[in-house]
Amino acid sequence: MREWWRDAVVYQIYPRSYQDTTGDGIGDLNGITRRLPHVASLGVDCIWLSPIFTSPQADMGYDVSDYTDIDPIFGTLADFDAMLATAHDLGLRVITDQVLSHTSEKHPWFVESRKDRTNPKADWYVWADPKPDGSPPTNWHSHFGGPAWEFDATRGQYYMHNFLSQQPDLNFHNPDVVEAILDTAKFWLDRGLDGFRLDTVNYYFHDKKLRSNPAAKATHQVMATDLYGMQDNIHNKNQKENLGFLEQLRALCDRYDGIMMVGEVGDMGQRSIDLMAAYTKGSKRLHMAYSFAMLGPDFSPKHFRGCIEGFQKGAPDGQPEWSFSNHDVIRHVSRWADHAVSEEAMARLSAAMLMSFEGTIGIYQGEELGQTETVMQFEELTDLQAIRYWPGIKGRDGCRTPMVWTHDAPNAGFTTGTPWLPVKAPQAAHAVDLQEAANDSILHFYREIIAFRKTHPCMTRGKTAWIDAADPILAFTRSTNDQHLTCVFNLSKTAKTLRIKGHASLTGPHHGSLGGGVLDLPGNGFVFIDHAAAITLTP
Repeated sequence: MREWWRDAVVYQIYPRSYQDTTGDGIGDLNGITRRLPHVASLGVDCIWLSPIFTSPQADMGYDVSDYTDIDPIFGTLADFDAMLATAHDLGLRVITDQVLSHTSEKHPWFVESRKDRTNPKADWYVWADPKPDGSPPTNWHSHFGGPAWEFDATRGQYYMHNFLSQQPDLNFHNPDVVEAILDTAKFWLDRGLDGFRLDTVNYYFHDKKLRSNPAAKATHQVMATDLYGMQDNIHNKNQKENLGFLEQLRALCDRYDGIMMVGEVGDMGQRSIDLMAAYTKGSKRLHMAYSFAMLGPDFSPKHFRGCIEGFQKGAPDGQPEWSFSNHDVIRHVSRWADHAVSEEAMARLSAAMLMSFEGTIGIYQGEELGQTETVMQFEELTDLQAIRYWPGIKGRDGCRTPMVWTHDAPNAGFTTGTPWLPVKAPQAAHAVDLQEAANDSILHFYREIIAFRKTHPCMTRGKTAWIDAADPILAFTRSTNDQHLTCVFNLSKTAKTLRIKGHASLTGPHHGSLGGGVLDLPGNGFVFIDHAAAITLTP
């Protein structure tokens, strides 16, 4: 039987920003439960919840202090169970964000580990002596600025942190750590969870010899504050031991029915595609993986084709998940604005394109509304990285502002209190109630394009054959034995005309026209072409 996740559309919920039911300005599990009918109405198959576990919230839950309980700001374990039951009743699977590479500094494991060098958990984190001059053990950088090492005066040693200093990295070279982590995963599987989204899945192991990284081949900084990108990060992540741990975690998941693991590969460029391929190869590792490959500024046919083709060549039996937005990057409608005729045109084009890709599809809350990035003022920020490096880094708050439900309600219906991030007029203008009332809205388009994908087997199971069209046209055919759809997208603002040879007709949602063998695509236009026999496209 074909696994459910292979044909799935996964909807990411950022719990802090979905729906508040207590008036404290922070979204909660009961709010998610209340809004699940909206999620189900989209036609998606699964929800991914960003972290909901006990945490001091230094990094909005990605600093876990208890892996087996719910943070009180979100509710209780009973609230989680009720949400899970409601989701299942609506035909939705649920996966949660598992942040396993590091914990909070407030986690009892780390509190004990830092006491001295001989306690039972002394080796549960990555500790190392200073160099003779007192400097850190390696040259590794933290993603959030500064060295990846923090000196602890109690132990007289440095501990490693790939992210905030409040997020010490676990030592996965210690088998006791691996066993403890597997036990936390089992806790949620026993509770009925349908799987995991594994945060920073390539960061679990570090180079045991603590070798410093070489300089990156490109000598320039990606951003004014991006020291991390100036190194070739080969020793602080992407270690071969990661694969062994993933096989242990997969073996645990395989003891249950219908479980799925998707890993976030934290890397860029071709390396991210190569890691996706390696981490999903065969049947003993991840079920699927996704990277930041399509979450950047590149909006070109060459780039999208290269991502998909690269994965297919590297892991022909693997499964990718493709997304354009999430809680860590600028919303794609804003990110690709330079290529857009309008925000609405980009929202439709990108949705049509994403739903035509081979693999599992991920969408981020608000994406179904064509939501845009919120412009933040410094005094409104909560993201510590942005606060530290403003204005060089704008941070992630702009993509995390609350979901908008009712355009004329306080805070667009998100909360009756003061929201943890502001709800501004440009975002409220995308509210669900307005879009429900307009038959031609982005919301209705998302339902239509998701339904189109699901009712055409070639879109979920068909193989991809690429068409060598000139830039800015992205074109390919998705085919099964008895169905062929050619998907054509104009990734520019300028209208384009193509000629078609062969019998063909348009089907499904489209923004273009076909007649007399001529295909006209307006700026940001797209079409799906139904044909029984081969066709050719020429400029």
